[in-house]
Amino acid sequence: YDLMEWFFDTFFFHGKLRELRNRTVDLAHLQPGENVLDVGCGTGTLAIAVASRDGEKGRVCGIDPGENQIARARSKAARRNLPIEFRVGVIEHLDFPDQTFDVVLSTIMMHHLSNTLKRQGLAEVARVLKPGGRLVIADFNRPEERSAQPIRFGPGGSRVQDLAVLVKNAGFSEVETEEMQ
Repeated sequence: YDLMEWFFDTFFFHGKLRELRNRTVDLAHLQPGENVLDVGCGTGTLAIAVASRDGEKGRVCGIDPGENQIARARSKAARRNLPIEFRVGVIEHLDFPDQTFDVVLSTIMMHHLSNTLKRQGLAEVARVLKPGGRLVIADFNRPEERSAQPIRFGPGGSRVQDLAVLVKNAGFSEVETEEMQ
């Protein structure tokens, strides 16, 4: 998976996936000691970037439904001696107590979900976020909304406006959107 991601990022996206991860972390405005959850963490690349920036003071967790993805994420974190907690899990059933996290991140994952699962997942995110917590979602637009050349693989994406409405309906008060080419 990591090799495939590198290949696509290098030859098709010209480093935009790496740029997207960096932008996601920047938008989170991480502070030392914060607790961060990466939902749909895949092989842990974003969680590792967060843990590398946040140092040893905070807690970083990642969940993904893929057992192989989680195994790979654990291995990558262990090689870097980063104490990241990776779990098999799904956004619609977050196995964490209420108000656990300061920040929840989700990159290139929401487009895989139906609107029902998005609603359930966003309600769960709102539950596990502390008051004043931050959610950063980065994902594909629907093909017809992309101003650049469409991506030729994957299920498509969400309309930015529709996702923003779902986020607001989950109880988030300040919703900002941004498009990255």
